[in-house]
Amino acid sequence: MTSLTQRPEWKSLKSHKETLPPLKELNNRLTLSNQGVMLDYSKNSVTEETLTKLIALAKACDLEDWRDKMFSGDKINNTEERAVLHTALRASHGLTPSVDDTLARMKDISAKIRAEGKITDVVNIGIGGSDLGPHMVCESLKHLENTPRVHFVSNVDGAHITQTLKYLDPKTTLFLIASKTFTTQETMTNAHTARTWFLNTCSEKDIPEHFLALSTNKDAVITFGIPEENMFPFKDWVGGRYSLWSSIGLSICLSVGFDNFRSLLDGASAMDQHFKTAPLDQNMPVILGLLGVWYRNFWAAESVALLPYAQGLHRFPAFLQQMDMESNGKSVTRDGQSVNYATGPIIFGEAGTNGQHAFYQLIHQGTSLIPCDFILIKKPYNGNADHHKKLLANGLAQADALMNGQTLEEAGSDPHRVFEGNRPSNTIVLDELSPFHLGQLIALYEHKVFVQGIIWGLNSFDQPGVELGKILANNILKNGATTPLHRYVLEN
Repeated sequence: MTSLTQRPEWKSLKSHKETLPPLKELNNRLTLSNQGVMLDYSKNSVTEETLTKLIALAKACDLEDWRDKMFSGDKINNTEERAVLHTALRASHGLTPSVDDTLARMKDISAKIRAEGKITDVVNIGIGGSDLGPHMVCESLKHLENTPRVHFVSNVDGAHITQTLKYLDPKTTLFLIASKTFTTQETMTNAHTARTWFLNTCSEKDIPEHFLALSTNKDAVITFGIPEENMFPFKDWVGGRYSLWSSIGLSICLSVGFDNFRSLLDGASAMDQHFKTAPLDQNMPVILGLLGVWYRNFWAAESVALLPYAQGLHRFPAFLQQMDMESNGKSVTRDGQSVNYATGPIIFGEAGTNGQHAFYQLIHQGTSLIPCDFILIKKPYNGNADHHKKLLANGLAQADALMNGQTLEEAGSDPHRVFEGNRPSNTIVLDELSPFHLGQLIALYEHKVFVQGIIWGLNSFDQPGVELGKILANNILKNGATTPLHRYVLEN
């Protein structure tokens, strides 16, 4: 296989980059839209020629073929010999009977619990994809929330579960134990703590009314004390960071109702169809992915800032950190070869306008190029139009400032107030923060990450780098302190 950096398309982009005028001189008008989601990528250092060359690189890397393989259920997760079919979870037809059955059960139990009102609080215990995805969605759709209240516990630090349970009543609390294997150390430690807390007030016979398992390991679930009928399974082709669409999303159903969960799935499915069928040069995930490659590999951008101007999306940067950095934070190709080019960037961000008073200084006047994604919601979702107008004005202004900057003359001859400008950004606008549009947004970024992984020749669906630390932690727990630092920390 030809090395990526030796491809003529790569070399052409490298040469082309040196011919581009400054961003603020380009005067681009570049937008795409799909069913209430608009991508404005005008504020990027690209021309039509740049985009043509990037599309040529995508085709040379067989992007369309890999995309079709994913949707067809080929085992593109080659290191784990698995298909990658989270897209099938949100399709409106053609689901497997097991998926249909699980969705029906999720609908029934969420409707029952919400209607009865006996459960006032739900505690989702999970970590990684079993926490970040559903937590982010529940926070994003909090303006639709009715009852019960949903809480999330992930950290093995006992403070997390202790503080969560402090004001809850065991008799009105439901626990969701979310773990594919039902062996994850952090999750099971918290799950046993929750079980002990519950049994201090209630009895073993009450467990079926207060504990549900979201897992694939039936034997471990039963051993824990949760009956099989309280288990909501999902398939091994559902990766953790793509699992909110599966039974892992039960907390979402309980928080906002199954109809809203179904709308979330429908929005993601709509973006799936766009990604699957739109020409590459009119394809939102493809364009976002290729722009990411452009800045990572040809402009040496090490970071990307994700800036949602919506308090509801305040957990979205953390969710995308896992989605992107766990998927493409790799230095070996799917064929086992070391790369000689940069791969996954550092993802960071904060809800606007908080970030403006924290790290925007570095983005505007620092020495590193940091491309930004601004996410705006057109319609107020909290009913306060005055607040919302000010919020949107700030987001729009920041994107303009990054591109245009401020000259020495404009700064009154004060060099400290000179902004170089020419700093790229995308602006993504949702008509409203609805379940449907949120589903579109999540799927947009899922597919963006996929596009970049294909260009870089990576398997974006495994995470071997996560495992070593787990193994070493278990060794420390098993063998005790073995170094001076271990002894200092662990021995009291």
